[in-house]
Amino acid sequence: MRKQILIVGAGFAGMWAALSAARLAELNKQSIDITVIAPQPELRVRPRFYESAVQTLVAPLQPLFDVTGVNFLRGTVEQILPASKEVSWKDDNGEIRLRRYDRLVLASGSHVNRGMVAGAAEHAFDLDQLESASVLEQHLQGLAQQPESDARNTVVVCGGGFTGIEMALELPGRLREILGHDAKTRVVVVERGAQPGGRWSKELRDVIIEASAELGVEWLVNTEVESVDASGVTLKDGQVITSQTVIWTVGVQASSLTSQIDAPRDRQGRLHVDSNLQVLGHDDIFATGDVAYAATDDKGNHALMTCQHAILLGKFAGNNAAASLLEVEPLPYRQEMYVTCLDLGAWGAVYSEGWDQQVKLTREEAKKLKVSIVSELIYPPKAERKAAFDMADPYAPFV
Repeated sequence: MRKQILIVGAGFAGMWAALSAARLAELNKQSIDITVIAPQPELRVRPRFYESAVQTLVAPLQPLFDVTGVNFLRGTVEQILPASKEVSWKDDNGEIRLRRYDRLVLASGSHVNRGMVAGAAEHAFDLDQLESASVLEQHLQGLAQQPESDARNTVVVCGGGFTGIEMALELPGRLREILGHDAKTRVVVVERGAQPGGRWSKELRDVIIEASAELGVEWLVNTEVESVDASGVTLKDGQVITSQTVIWTVGVQASSLTSQIDAPRDRQGRLHVDSNLQVLGHDDIFATGDVAYAATDDKGNHALMTCQHAILLGKFAGNNAAASLLEVEPLPYRQEMYVTCLDLGAWGAVYSEGWDQQVKLTREEAKKLKVSIVSELIYPPKAERKAAFDMADPYAPFV
C-alpha cells in the first residue's frame, strides 16, 4: 500500500508543505500519496485583510495541486486520532469520514479569540478570516449611509500589534474615501503596553509614533478594554468611547486541533516541535505554521505567527515528513534572517531587519517593498511543475 502524507490546512504552511513533500518524492523517484484537507482549494492572503477589496485577496490552488500531483479533499478536520493514525473530517455534504495517514502535517492555522472581553464576540469586528474581514469592509462602506455622528466617525482598534497598526493607519485614508474629505474622523488604538510599538526596537517604535501622529491616529496606552457593546467600548479606567466600529486584533490562538495531540504546547496553543518540526513524542506528526512552536536559530528566537515564518516552516515540514517515509536525511529547520515590513497607510511603510528591528527603509521606499512582498513574493508559484518544485526547496532563496 502506498504511503500517505495527510496535510491539514491549505494556508501558507499547508500549501508549501504539500509542494515540498511532492518535490522530495519526485527527487527520490518514489510515489507517496500527498493529500490536503481544507475548506477550499485556495490560498487566502490573510496578511492583506486590512486592505479594501478583501474578496479578491485569494489565489486558486487546484491548478497548482493538479500539476504537482497533490490530492485535495474539500472539508474540515474535526478530530485527530493519533492512536489509529487517522483523522475524522466533515466533507462538503456534512458527512463524517475517516482518513488514514502514515505522516500527518498539521497546518491548521490560528484564530483571534474575541471571547476574552465581554461583548467583543457580539459587537466587535475582526480581520481574522476572509469572511469576517469582508463583513468589516461592508460595514465600513455602509457608514456613509448612516447619520453624521461621533460614533459613526470613530473607529476603535483594540490591540497595537502589527495587525492593529496596519489596520489603524490604513483607516484615516479609507474613512476619507467613504465619508468625504471634510468628515471629522477619529481612529483610536487601545494598547495595554506603555507606548506604541513598545515590544519592538526604539528605532521601529519611533517610526510608528511619527506615522501615527502625521496621520492623526490616536494611541491610548497602558489601557485595556473592559467591555464592548453596540455603542462602543468601555475601558478599564472607566472611559467610554462611543463608536459604531470596534475592531478586535488581539488574542491570537493556534487552532484548537492542537489540543487533541498529547504533547507540550505554549500559551498560544502551539505544539512544541524538534528541529525537524516533529511534534515532541509523536514521530508521525509534524506541526507547521501557526500551530508550531519552533526555534528559528540557536539564540532563543522562535517563529512568529506570520506568513514569513509559515512559508519556510511549511517547506521544511513537508520535506521532512516525506523524508521520514523515504528514509532520507531530514533538513533541520532554520530561519535566522528575520525582517519586518509594516504598512503605515498613506505615510508609507517601514522595513527593518533582524530580531532587534534595525530600520533600513521608510516611507515610499519601504512602501514599494511592502507592495512587492504582499502582491508577489508571498503568493503561490505558477501552476508549472518544475517552477513549483524549485520554489518548494527549503533551501531556495526567500527572505
